[in-house]
Amino acid sequence: MNRDKIKCYIYTRVSTAIQVDGYSLDAQRETMRKYADFQNMEIVREYSDEGHSGKNIWGRQEFVRMLNDIEDGKDEVSFVLVFKLSRFGRNAADVLSSLQLMQDYGVNLICVEDNIDSSKEAGKLLISIIAAVAEMERENIRVQTRGRAYAESLGRKMERRICPLRIRP
Repeated sequence: MNRDKIKCYIYTRVSTAIQVDGYSLDAQRETMRKYADFQNMEIVREYSDEGHSGKNIWGRQEFVRMLNDIEDGKDEVSFVLVFKLSRFGRNAADVLSSLQLMQDYGVNLICVEDNIDSSKEAGKLLISIIAAVAEMERENIRVQTRGRAYAESLGRKMERRICPLRIRP
């Protein structure tokens, strides 16, 4: 059976903290390439923002370029693949407005690891919920980083403990 391949873009993004946690650009690309191959999709272009926060789309030149290419109908793609929704963005308003812009041009979002497809009935609802959670995670990371930097500026070293309680004999 020879069917035409569905055209798609892939988008990857890492911030310094995420690279350490195992979501490297290479790992994201490899996962999405395998997914595209399995789903008989043709990746026609790859976009990648390295070292940029997902708090908004400003400063993420490749993300903006991808949206512009979708608006221009450059490659007639049907989908954008991302590793996880948090790689697409960590600001719920930006995630939803970017998704709406894409859908206005007939392009849907697939979050491979989250197993979400915005072209499916529950996809957009799940994206809304996960985008809100990703935004909360971003805020928690910001608060923790700020607290750690403040403590270090006072000459205190922050310890990471597995268990916050000490068990004494």
